[in-house]
Amino acid sequence: MDDVMLFAVFPYVAIVLAVVVTFYRYFTDRFSYSSYSSQFLESRALFWGSVPWHFGILVILLAHLLALLIPGVWQEIIAAPARLYVLEVIGLSLALAALLSLGLLFARRFYTHRLSVVTSPMDWALLVVLLAQVALGFWVAIFYRWGSDWYLHTAVPWLQSLARLDPETQFVTSLPWLVKLHMLGGFMLIALFPFTRLVHMITVPVTYLWRPYQVVVWYRDQRRA
Repeated sequence: MDDVMLFAVFPYVAIVLAVVVTFYRYFTDRFSYSSYSSQFLESRALFWGSVPWHFGILVILLAHLLALLIPGVWQEIIAAPARLYVLEVIGLSLALAALLSLGLLFARRFYTHRLSVVTSPMDWALLVVLLAQVALGFWVAIFYRWGSDWYLHTAVPWLQSLARLDPETQFVTSLPWLVKLHMLGGFMLIALFPFTRLVHMITVPVTYLWRPYQVVVWYRDQRRA
């Protein structure tokens, strides 16, 4: 019963929640669709954390997506041991880069007072879940090797069965709990998505072409001036 709730019910709850709240937020609070950049408050740590984080996590997500959408092609790619070794090393390196850079971004907000006071509880929740998810992925990559291969025979058919609205939990219920937590963590991030600044990922700034100029008024203490 627990496996059914976790791997057959929870994924749909997360997706429905993400879709409904995303549309509700868009139509009721459209101006909140922003990354709320903190570059003005602190930029050096932001650069060293944000750049490797985005590069590492986007490549890793792309690899997961390719294996899901074109499993036959992916199987041919990893069929040669040399290519499998190269993919494993690249994936492990990118996971480490993503983990370290995300840790830097977390510490940046925690130790920089100017950032901590403008960080909402949902921001902290998102950072904690992201950090746990990436750490679990790195752990899985080290201690459950050749994930490029067994991912095709476990997570891929399970995700495809979810897309068919016919969940087949037997593909994942026998996996180690750390691996299952990593899989569930992905849907937890989907559930958190509409409540956080991550919604800026689905916006295209085409309105910048015709919206009025922004007027920025800087406050200055006249006595100190």
